[in-house]
Amino acid sequence: MAKKLVIVESPSKTKPIEKYLGSDYHVVSSKGHVRDLSTKGKYGLGVDVENDFKPDYVPMKGKASVIKELKNDVKDASHVYLATDPDREGEAISWHLKDVLKLKDADYERVVFNEITEGAVKEAFKHTRKIDKDLVNSQETRRILDRIIGFRLSKLIQSKTDGSSAGRVQSVALKLIVDREREIEAFIPEEYWSIKGVFDTFEAELFNYNHKDIEIKSEDEVKAILKVLTHDFTIESIDKKLKKKQSKMPFITSTLQQDASNKLNFNARKTMQIAQKLYEGIELANETVGLITYMRTDSTRLSDVFIKSTYAYINDKYGKEYVGYVKTAKKKDNVQDAHEAIRPTSINRTPESVKKFLTNDEYKLYRMIYYRALASLMASAETENTTIILDNHNYQFKATGQIVTFDGYLKVYKDYEDAKDTVLPVLKEKDELQAKEITHEQHFTKPPARYTEAKLIKEMEELGIGRPSTYATTMDILKKRNYAVIEDKKFVPTEVGIEITDKLQQAFSHLINVEYTANMETDLDKIAEGEANWVKVLRDFYDEFEPSVKEAFAALPKKETEKTGEDCPNCGHPLVVRKGKYGPFVACSNYPECKYIKQEPKEVVEVCDCPNCGSKIVEKKSKRGKTFYGCSNYPKCKTAYWDKPIGRMCPECGSMLTEKNKKIKCSSCDYQE
Repeated sequence: MAKKLVIVESPSKTKPIEKYLGSDYHVVSSKGHVRDLSTKGKYGLGVDVENDFKPDYVPMKGKASVIKELKNDVKDASHVYLATDPDREGEAISWHLKDVLKLKDADYERVVFNEITEGAVKEAFKHTRKIDKDLVNSQETRRILDRIIGFRLSKLIQSKTDGSSAGRVQSVALKLIVDREREIEAFIPEEYWSIKGVFDTFEAELFNYNHKDIEIKSEDEVKAILKVLTHDFTIESIDKKLKKKQSKMPFITSTLQQDASNKLNFNARKTMQIAQKLYEGIELANETVGLITYMRTDSTRLSDVFIKSTYAYINDKYGKEYVGYVKTAKKKDNVQDAHEAIRPTSINRTPESVKKFLTNDEYKLYRMIYYRALASLMASAETENTTIILDNHNYQFKATGQIVTFDGYLKVYKDYEDAKDTVLPVLKEKDELQAKEITHEQHFTKPPARYTEAKLIKEMEELGIGRPSTYATTMDILKKRNYAVIEDKKFVPTEVGIEITDKLQQAFSHLINVEYTANMETDLDKIAEGEANWVKVLRDFYDEFEPSVKEAFAALPKKETEKTGEDCPNCGHPLVVRKGKYGPFVACSNYPECKYIKQEPKEVVEVCDCPNCGSKIVEKKSKRGKTFYGCSNYPKCKTAYWDKPIGRMCPECGSMLTEKNKKIKCSSCDYQE
């Protein structure tokens, strides 16, 4: 009897989901996207601009065999379930699968689940639907926009600067970094001074004169004040207030990346890779299960089932006084509320109980996600905040203290927040106090700080630039393209990054800016909701964008080619440095008439003698730049190793011993030293 076929994106999901669904189902993976835009047509866009931006899709590299296998699976199936990720990109992948596998509406169902647990998966199969074409249109529009902007601007950037690419989101993010650097360069520090009274158990800082704000701008002002002050202080007032400190909302993608950066020192890419693994499934003692819900989300909503189970857990473990309430965030215009926040799939699956099944980094991230979600449903912490005002010859000094009277959510979240007791002594108004000393210190105002990854992601989120799935990729591109470097964990723009930003602003300030990019995200949201026509959105954009590109090609000066000072040995024209796929190279300036390329002599690193022909094994590079070790007598001798040979033979089989990560093993058998 034919089985029902379920297609997911990731191979790691197939086994647990197939186990959940039972023997009537066969679960396979598309291994991510299967198709993308071709590079055919006008400007190589893979889009027919004149014919309503009709896209031309082709199988992605290496995916022809995957598609062939999926087609065979479909032939043997009684019905097909498309179970790709629960976001717009996942919806688009399902649509591509439906199209390439030639599935009719009667042949398939779309299944969406936010977590990979048996209960969630089985429940999802009770609520199947058809592909949401509005979501697909939105994602397709995003892809076409990014292709048009990326291809056209990258071509421009390559001909006018030392840069290699530009993009809809990355160029705006780069502009934020460059603008901040210029703020820092233009900043003029201002001098100011502080004066403190130092007592036995606390300090009080001068903040008022005659109950009005005071600013001390020079050392002369400090000296004048110190002449008036004595070591005798009088307590003018003591103000005690009870305050409640609420827990934060559960994580969304941006806040997870920010906290992972600030508290765990993970970059955005690493955070998302670990979160993906936690979502797709971890092999525990008796099951393989997803530990967290889907990690690409901008919603703080929690499911009723999770809230109910967590309330019961808090009540049983900590007591009813620790049970809090559901907090609701103010709805932002650009939030997609289809998903939940990032949370553990079961509140009973504590970090400590699964620690032995996780790597150290997986445990750290899961622990932070778990306790953030738990804390969000716990009672507020309560503090007693004390402010003491002391007077010294009409100069008022302030001391503050805090005592946590009820820890509330801090019971579980204190490791991730600073909430320490600062205890002041028991004092009364009109009490006289003697200061041990009065200190003064010079300060200077500081410029705005450069962006860390966490701060840049927060800024992008607040400005409505990009989406949860784009933040990590944007950070990576800026670094890989050498448009910005990381110094002291902060982004510093390079000369190339600054040059690109200036050129783009010179020609595209009306398009490459925060407001336009945020408005485009809003348009994409409207397409997803069926409130805007995707072709019209693209047409309005293209009719404004393309003339600007043509004008920029004509108006912006071409980047001067760097000459080497040598002449071409074939035609006599100057040799110049050109940019290639694998880095800079030296070639003739008379290209394409002369195609001379200077071959730089390569340093040969000999490793050992070849065991098969006696020639030397040397260090080599594959086409993709990966180091391997091969015989110098190639192609007559094809001896090669991925790991470094050490010139000694295996005592068990006689093959070459190799070394990797300081471990020596045989290149053929299981022997290890």
